[in-house]
Amino acid sequence: MRLSSGLGVAAVVAGLLSVGAALLAMREASLLWAVVTLAALAGHALTASGTPRVRWGVAAGAGVFALVAAANLLWHRERVADAGGPRGSQAATRTYFVESLREGLDQQRLTAWGLALGVLLLSVAVPALPARGGRRGVVTTVLAVAVLVWCELSVAATPGDPPLPELLLALQPALLAALVTAGVLAWSGWRGDRRGLLTAGMVLLAVVAVRACADLASAWASWWRFVEPARDAFLQPGFMVSVGASPGSALEVSSAVETAVALGGVGLAVVGARRALRETEGRG
Repeated sequence: MRLSSGLGVAAVVAGLLSVGAALLAMREASLLWAVVTLAALAGHALTASGTPRVRWGVAAGAGVFALVAAANLLWHRERVADAGGPRGSQAATRTYFVESLREGLDQQRLTAWGLALGVLLLSVAVPALPARGGRRGVVTTVLAVAVLVWCELSVAATPGDPPLPELLLALQPALLAALVTAGVLAWSGWRGDRRGLLTAGMVLLAVVAVRACADLASAWASWWRFVEPARDAFLQPGFMVSVGASPGSALEVSSAVETAVALGGVGLAVVGARRALRETEGRG
């Protein structure tokens, strides 16, 4: 019990450090503390007493999220190492940017796959949780439908005019993540803890899934416009350069909020599943 409590405290502290590092634009430190947070949450779930199905399902889901964060950390370090970019002809520069955009898309797609798999593993524990039903189940079902509609609207608002079949094909992992997350969100109202912590966590993870859809759609549309042959002989592709404040000169509030939502969603889901498990044992 002491180990479980210690891991829970460690997860909270590491999560706060990750959010603080994101606020200060310390991306590498934020990702590193996020890995620690998610690994501690996995251990926190694994050391709980009770039904193995719940313990292993929740721990496996948190473990997948930790692996995704670790992969993002490695990708970030690689990008920092290659930050200098090419110093050659215009063709070489264009090739470099196309490859960079493609690598970014691959990273986002793999992250979306990780989100879908992590939530799917969390859902393994849901049938073993106490039944609630009633009004809460109806509310979460409505919220799940709203999440899917929100995801559809975010995809429909993709800038530019990319071909829809190719766009949907590129968005497969993000759309799957949104669908799985919405499904578990709806289910959490019918089975979960008394205080609704599991539902709150799934709401936050649903926000992450919808944001993943919007970001991947926007990134893919940008890549498609860049590699698409110019439709006008007088137009040439160019590169967008920021002339704003230099990195680290201001607080990254949006990045901190995104980090807090993602880690908070996983944390609430893990704690909610543990609490629901204890409530089941108490009734037994």
